[in-house]
Amino acid sequence: MSAKEKTTGFLAEFRKFIARGNVMDLAVGVIIGGAFQSIVNSLVNDIINPILGIFAGENQALGGLAFDLPGGGQLMLGSFLNAVINFFLMAFVVFLLVKGLNTFHRKKEAAPAAPPKPSAEELLLTEIRDLLREQRGGDAEK
Repeated sequence: MSAKEKTTGFLAEFRKFIARGNVMDLAVGVIIGGAFQSIVNSLVNDIINPILGIFAGENQALGGLAFDLPGGGQLMLGSFLNAVINFFLMAFVVFLLVKGLNTFHRKKEAAPAAPPKPSAEELLLTEIRDLLREQRGGDAEK
């Protein structure tokens, strides 16, 4: 097998992988997730942060909560707490999405499949059986 065949095979396999629906779904999910991340950031920074800042003291935003360290510098505790809150909100939303999709797929799989239609031979045999039953029933009544 030549190097060209390997490359062609590899590229063909890569093209096949990219063309699958799962990869496109993943790409759409990543884009929507990135857009949703900005919404979560705004929620945390503009709504949750100021509310929690009331409890942090001096009515400042939680993100501004910092402690001076000996020798200079600051421990940015508020910024870290913002990142933790963002993470838990995003994890919760992803959990809800996965849970919803799993429920949807279970319902879809649980739906009973319609029984297959009988073939022409089966219909003919059923007709013959019914006619024979009628004849036997008629003979028994006489």
